[in-house]
Amino acid sequence: MTRWNVYVTNKILETALDMLAEYCDVEVNRTGQILTKPQLLEKVKARDAVLSLLTDPIDSEVMEAAKGVKIFANYAVGYNNIDIPSATEREIMISNTPGVLTDTTAEMAWALLFSVARRVVESDQYTRLGRFKSWGPMLFLGQDILHKTVGIIGAGRIGLSFAKRAKAFDMTVLYTSTKPNPQFEKETGGRYVSLETLLQESDFVSIHMPLLPSTFHLIGEKELKQMKKTAILINTSRGPIVDELALVKALQAGEIWGAGLDVYEFEPELVEGLKELDNAILCPHIASATIETRTKMGTIAVSNILAAMRGELPPNCLNPEVYKK
Repeated sequence: MTRWNVYVTNKILETALDMLAEYCDVEVNRTGQILTKPQLLEKVKARDAVLSLLTDPIDSEVMEAAKGVKIFANYAVGYNNIDIPSATEREIMISNTPGVLTDTTAEMAWALLFSVARRVVESDQYTRLGRFKSWGPMLFLGQDILHKTVGIIGAGRIGLSFAKRAKAFDMTVLYTSTKPNPQFEKETGGRYVSLETLLQESDFVSIHMPLLPSTFHLIGEKELKQMKKTAILINTSRGPIVDELALVKALQAGEIWGAGLDVYEFEPELVEGLKELDNAILCPHIASATIETRTKMGTIAVSNILAAMRGELPPNCLNPEVYKK
């Protein structure tokens, strides 16, 4: 079996790289920096496969430069960075890494919820700066989680995983989705409601929807005003689902208690005013950042490449119609 020439656009955990290097000649961008477009165009030349990241714009221009590439294996569940129609037209296979982010993303949403509710980041900074001189009954008052109402926007795998954890805190679970989900209700005791009802009744709102034309700015000025003044909004899904400027205004005005964000509308840029807010916790898209999950993502991406190299259909191919035995 001929060894393929593979380019990896950024450093990933060595377990996956070692697995790839056993069968392929591998070059890795080990700088830790995202490649510029000219760099990417140069690096994909004369390759058999490319292991790409969500930050890499794999458009028709890149594919034209990558004439010998048989597969772009995206190291992500999402693939909005890749022009799949252009890839299909050029008979290039595209794959992703589904099924590995469910529980770790749900855990991250809970981490943000607890951190905002109990003002963990504010109090940590306060202590580190030497401002903690004595205990007082009004110091960093937060909110309890137990027996509260949590609203979940999206009843897919991650929304379900998030909702299951709410049972441990005896919470009332509301959810909204494109349609009722009987399995979700069976496993969580959740009640299907309209988005308006969910926003009005929930103490905490967590978003777990894909980014579609119908979900762009799903949460905007109107929706934020429907929420309780004590409510907390969590977003670990996709940034543009929330109108970030409207969110900043709502947080500044005290229309909601706080927000925990791991994704952003103009990622990695933040809209004006967001980083100055004490009632917002901002993380750099790290919901999948556990050793276990990132290792699985890497090995799945590599498995897709190795399958293609063996002349097999990659298990997570997004455009199988281009596969040829």
